Amino acid sequence: MLTHVPSRSPVIVAAQQVRPHTTYRHEAFFWRNSAQFLAGTVPFIVEGLAADEPVMVAVVDSQTQLIREALGPDADRVHFVDMAELGRNPAKIIPAWREFLDAESSVGRPVRGIGEPIWPGRRPEEILESQFHEALLNIAVEPDTPFWLLCPYDAERLPPSVIEEAHRSHPAIRDADGYRGSITYAGRTHIDTIFTSDLPELSGTADEMTFSEGLRGVPLFVAVRAHASGVPADEAAALAVAVQNLAMSSLQRGATQGTIRVRNEEHAVICEVQDEIRVDDPLAGRKAVPREQRNGLWSANQVCDLVQFRSTTAGTTVRIYHWI
Repeated sequence: MLTHVPSRSPVIVAAQQVRPHTTYRHEAFFWRNSAQFLAGTVPFIVEGLAADEPVMVAVVDSQTQLIREALGPDADRVHFVDMAELGRNPAKIIPAWREFLDAESSVGRPVRGIGEPIWPGRRPEEILESQFHEALLNIAVEPDTPFWLLCPYDAERLPPSVIEEAHRSHPAIRDADGYRGSITYAGRTHIDTIFTSDLPELSGTADEMTFSEGLRGVPLFVAVRAHASGVPADEAAALAVAVQNLAMSSLQRGATQGTIRVRNEEHAVICEVQDEIRVDDPLAGRKAVPREQRNGLWSANQVCDLVQFRSTTAGTTVRIYHWI
C-alpha cells in the first residue's frame, strides 16, 4: 500500500507501521536532491504525527517551504523553527531542543525533531561550531529520553569533509541506500577531542590587554576598537559588555588574571578572553539555568553572532564574533 503526500508534491512515500521509540536516537540523513530530502523527512514527520508525537522541524527557510507544501494541512501540526536564525550561533540550538523536550516530553512522551545546523554557504567558523554542536548532542540528551532527532545534510553540495565529520558525530546514518550504523562514530571521545583542541589560528595582529580583579578599562578597550572597526556604537557597547562578563566569569572560576584580544578581520570583529583555568564541562553555556546563575558564557551565547569555547591543559579560551 502506498500513501501519497499532497498532490502539490511529487513525493510518494511507503506507508509503514509506526515504530515506537523509547530512547534517544540521533541520526544523520544524507540527501542529494529535493526528492530525496522530502522522501527522508516527510514520512518521518507523518509517522510521528500519526502516533500523536510532537514534532519540531528546524531547517532553513527553503527546506521549510518544501516540507510545508508536501505536508499540506498537516503542516499546522508541526512546530517549525528557522534554523538560519536559531542556529546563527550554533550554541543556541541545544537550549532550544531542551526547551522543546521539557515542554513536550516531560512525562516520557515520545517526540521527534529534524535539525539542520549545517547548510551550503555557512562560514568555516560556523561549520566548525555546528560540528561541535552535533557531537555535543550525543551527551546533551539523556539516553532514556524518547527523542528521535534526524539531522539532514546536503551531500551533493557540502564538502566531503563535512559528511565525514557527520559520520563521527552520529551513531546512525540514513541515505538513499537505506539505514545503517556509523562505523566511525566516536561518541564522547570525539567531544573531548574537539573541546580540548586549540581553536584555529587567526591571521593578523591583535590589540591585547590583561585583566585582573576589578576589570578596570575592559569595556572601553573593547568598545573603542570595535567602533573603530565599523561596528555601530550601540553594538560595540554590547560587545564590550559581553567581553567584560566573560572576563568576570574567568575570575569567578579562579583565574587571577587573564588576557583579552581584539582583532579586526575583513568579515568580523573577533574578541578573545583567555585564562589559565581549565573547564571540564563542554556543555557549559548551553544549559538552561536560573537567571541569577547565568554567567558570561551563557550571556555571550545569547547576544553574539558566534561563540567558540575550548578548554585545554593550558587554560580556557572563549572567542566571540561580531560579523561586519
